Amino acid sequence: MNMYEIIQKKRDGGRLSAGEIDYFISGIVAGSIPDYQASALLMAIYFQKMDYEETLQLTKAMRDSGDIADLSEIPGIKVDKHSTGGVGDKTTMIIAPMAAAAGIPVAKMSGRALGFTGGTIDKLEAIPGFRTRLAMSEFKHLVVSHGIAVMGQTADVAKADKIIYALRDVTATVENMSLIASSIMSKKLASGSDAILLDVKCGSGAFMKNEEQAEELAEMLVRIGKDAGRRTAAVISDMEQPLGNAVGNALEVSEAIATLKGEGPKDITELSVYLAGMMIWLGGKADSGEEGIRIAEESIDSGAALDKFRQFVEGQGGEAGVITDASLMGTAEASLAVKAETDGYVTSLSAEKIGMASLYSGAGRTVKDSPVDLNAGVLLECKTGDKVSRGSTLATVFGEKTKLAAAAAEVKKAYRIGRDITAGRSIIRKTVGF
Repeated sequence: MNMYEIIQKKRDGGRLSAGEIDYFISGIVAGSIPDYQASALLMAIYFQKMDYEETLQLTKAMRDSGDIADLSEIPGIKVDKHSTGGVGDKTTMIIAPMAAAAGIPVAKMSGRALGFTGGTIDKLEAIPGFRTRLAMSEFKHLVVSHGIAVMGQTADVAKADKIIYALRDVTATVENMSLIASSIMSKKLASGSDAILLDVKCGSGAFMKNEEQAEELAEMLVRIGKDAGRRTAAVISDMEQPLGNAVGNALEVSEAIATLKGEGPKDITELSVYLAGMMIWLGGKADSGEEGIRIAEESIDSGAALDKFRQFVEGQGGEAGVITDASLMGTAEASLAVKAETDGYVTSLSAEKIGMASLYSGAGRTVKDSPVDLNAGVLLECKTGDKVSRGSTLATVFGEKTKLAAAAAEVKKAYRIGRDITAGRSIIRKTVGF
């Protein structure tokens, strides 16, 4: 067996065996397969595709290429949640405390931002003192003690995925369903939870631009999870416009806290309650999704979810005073309001362009290890369907003075204002696996 033959086989439309896939994955981790051969195979996969069995085997091989977390000492059904990424998606900070308040152990490994999609770890680090670098023993102890912990993903989880993704990123082979699915699920399966909830975003600010693509990915993710022995379900949610009103790290923490207080925007509240309800159902604390949603709503109404968030922050060394005083997270150097240039209604609001505006403000990353401005971002005043008047504020951008003009220009491009009222889209598009 050698890489030349494997590349040739897939190039010609052949089906790779489990042994050939394992040979490829073990070789790239060991460094015995050069980048040019790995890239050639990825390009062959991109054009010839993989069938489901190949995709499942690739996922398992990638899962087994690094450490696999053992969470067995944590009592209860551990439920993990993954979002495919979007603009203003701060749901982890909301739904994890809601699920934990219902008795679901939430042991979550999360990532940092790359591009304009927000990273949960960056957001949490906007809270003074909050630690995301945890030893596995402390991570598990916090889950046992408080029912919730979030840590940065370790370098030893799904090692092959990091190598493969870096190659896909520079060889134009990102947009392949099997490669996307195996990347997501290898990390989720290695993270050790018993059940997995997937939030697959769909729209201009998401990787999946249309519902058909999103549904295809969701079905594949759910099937892989179930075949790997995990209770798995997926929600397809809308990302045509940003989720909530805040886009940027500290801004999103504040909005997450407001939502836990019952004061959040309608869309982020609706999605968060739905996702938390599904986690509660997956974790066996509700007999149906509907009952799970009711329990999630009650956790906000009773204050239990907010109290769990406080325990979560304090457990990881954070300043819980941010719950009542957002200024403890600091303030941006400057701000600039973006004004409407005409009367009318917001007919559309591009999530992608708002995401780019946030990136330009300094809230995101253009390369993996670049620093972010935790106080930068965009705060939306108007969204699709809202009435606006000439000179009224559409949004405000925050960040360094030198970056605000470019960010504001992108915000202007994001808004379309017309005479007709545009009906709002449902935040929940479809569900898979329920």
